[in-house]
Amino acid sequence: MQQRNLPKGEIILKANKVEESVFFIEKGIARAYCDLPDNELTFWFGEEGDYIISARSLINRLPGYETIELMEDCILYEINADEMIALFESNIELANWSRKLAEYELLKLEERFIYRQFKTAKEIYMELLTNSPSLLQRVQLRYIASYLGISQVTLSRIRAEIK
Repeated sequence: MQQRNLPKGEIILKANKVEESVFFIEKGIARAYCDLPDNELTFWFGEEGDYIISARSLINRLPGYETIELMEDCILYEINADEMIALFESNIELANWSRKLAEYELLKLEERFIYRQFKTAKEIYMELLTNSPSLLQRVQLRYIASYLGISQVTLSRIRAEIK
């Protein structure tokens, strides 16, 4: 792995490109988004301890859907995806670690999908407030609103209601 110190605003993965690297976040925060015709849709935030990956690139060797932007100056560790896969193939402990990580991420994705089907924006915001309070201090509100699937005006109303 190679340590990378990268500035806020840096794009480290690009949509419509087969990505060759996987990153682990030591310090900082990143967001994943897709470009839509009239705006961007933020669908993921990564903080310290998270990893940054284009699953479609890693698994299928196809161009990814997402763009990943650093929201703060970051310290990341980068590894070539093929080298990482070779490590998993040669070391059962690393392979099991990778499987557990994938299971954890699948559960998070499933919960998020289910919550989006049944919970209100206010309820989802409250969970974000409970589970990732620092996120709300570190990320611009427009990205939080996009993540919640609401306008900034609606987010402001929800925040005012809670206070």
